[in-house]
Amino acid sequence: MIRIDVASPLDAPALKALLETAYRGDSARQGWNHEADILDDERIGREELEALLSDAAVTILTARDGDALIGCVAVTRKDASLGYLGMLCVQPDLQSAGLGRKLLDAAEDHASALGLSAMEMTVIDSRASLIAWYERRGYAFTGERRPFPVLRDPPVNFVVLEKPLRAA
Repeated sequence: MIRIDVASPLDAPALKALLETAYRGDSARQGWNHEADILDDERIGREELEALLSDAAVTILTARDGDALIGCVAVTRKDASLGYLGMLCVQPDLQSAGLGRKLLDAAEDHASALGLSAMEMTVIDSRASLIAWYERRGYAFTGERRPFPVLRDPPVNFVVLEKPLRAA
């Protein structure tokens, strides 16, 4: 049985391993939701992840099957009404089984419970199938684009998607 819980600082090593496996390298290519063909560096640094886990504005939700960490998603309070969705991932060999949708629903429910009225996210603009997945779940392109935080050749850019949330 899959359970979704709030991550603790003790989860940092397992979260780091999951994020790297799901987003980067050959392991990520087992699933459809990866950046391995676009980016080749580490997805998140250990210190950055530890800082997120200790930030009161950030909640990382984890999906577990028994003791195994198999998915995660982060919700960051940007201001009194807006949340930011990030790090949604599922172990590559378990993708396309509905767990990503469960994590997305849990993240939106968490944001609503915090009193947030909208959720935004950024997606690499070349990831059309991922953008379409989010659009089918109510997210819409805001028209805003943001640069990738590290200069790349060729350049990588984000599109901003947003969804109004239902009241808790």
